[in-house]
Amino acid sequence: MLIIAQHGEIFIILACLFGFFMAWGVGANDVANAMGTSVGSKAITIKQAILIAVIFEFLGAWLAGGEVTATIRGGMLDPVLLEENPQLLVYGMLSALLAAAIWLLIASARGWPVSTTHSIVGAIVGFGAVGLGVEAVAWGKVGQIASSWLISPLLAGSIGFVLFKSVQYLIFENSDPLAAAKRYVPGYVFLVGFIVSMVTLTKGLSHVGLDLSFGQSLMLSVVIGIAIMGLGVIMQRRIKFEQNASDHFGYANVERVFGVLMIFTACAMAFAHGSNDVANAVGPLAAVISVVRSDGVIDSAALVPWWVLVLGGAGIVVGLVTYGHKVIATVGTGITELTPSRGFAATLAAATTVVLASGTGLPISTTHTLVGAVLGVGLARGMAALNLRVIGTIAMSWLITLPAGAGLAILFFFMFKGMFG
Repeated sequence: MLIIAQHGEIFIILACLFGFFMAWGVGANDVANAMGTSVGSKAITIKQAILIAVIFEFLGAWLAGGEVTATIRGGMLDPVLLEENPQLLVYGMLSALLAAAIWLLIASARGWPVSTTHSIVGAIVGFGAVGLGVEAVAWGKVGQIASSWLISPLLAGSIGFVLFKSVQYLIFENSDPLAAAKRYVPGYVFLVGFIVSMVTLTKGLSHVGLDLSFGQSLMLSVVIGIAIMGLGVIMQRRIKFEQNASDHFGYANVERVFGVLMIFTACAMAFAHGSNDVANAVGPLAAVISVVRSDGVIDSAALVPWWVLVLGGAGIVVGLVTYGHKVIATVGTGITELTPSRGFAATLAAATTVVLASGTGLPISTTHTLVGAVLGVGLARGMAALNLRVIGTIAMSWLITLPAGAGLAILFFFMFKGMFG
């Protein structure tokens, strides 16, 4: 208690700095989940992607980023073991933030799309196991997260494969692809509106006091889906279709229709991502602020001050603007060649997987989900459409994430313990 009273202000300043650094990492690495397919398919330019993401990621983080964030991240640590030495939680959360942020800096510089959730979870598990004892870590929870590495990419890949095959069959293999696109695309617009509304409602807005049940979210998403389908039909009528002698089947015009869809999915996924993943940066930060302000009392659910969410949102935006383009390039062009129709199938598959996971309580990584979806869409065109070297590098970076986060966190934990202990 004495240590917390003595160094309280220093702890809060360090937590804010490291929290901002971690949010920067989320922006630099994870925003590719929302933007990679849109940029890779050339539906929007990198400048437009950054503008959309800056607005919607920040709004998502600020409006829906979490009034209440569980400080002992997702039940990863036993709070009873921390009550006697609350300063250990402060050292641990500071070291977890710094460790995860440094790993995200390394991964972003290399253009590797890694999971920010797994980075912070690995860091918390690392300091918990070494600093508090192996029994302090909820290993069942860790095993559940590890199983999601395999489940989420497989599920998203399968959905992406089926979705793109349906687009191929219904539209591209039709005798009049443009007429078929006009007929079927409103149905896909409804699907996008419905699925992305479900992502936002089930994952994003419970913290704003809009705590809807799964059934209520379902009904509201159907209404939003119908409204967006109407908007999509209006936008579709405004598209100027071009006659091109070399494009006998009108495929370019079909892709133009899907390009409109991609703009919407980019906005909505950015909002849902900002609301969901800002917790990776502000959760440990909120834990430190809560322990310091309550003079060492550990509360498993701490109120996050509004300025902390603004700090997290600002960090995400700065990360995206400074370094985001590298991971966007990997997801958008490195794995397989994307067009608006393929990018749409991948984004919708990823969003669907997120909804299914939220409904069933399966912990998943949005990064793993989106990469899996892009892989599925590439596979629908055959193995030759995939860049196996890039896929191998991504798989390696995923395997390293947990131990890298854990190793760095252990190092920083003992450093902080030595400095203040």
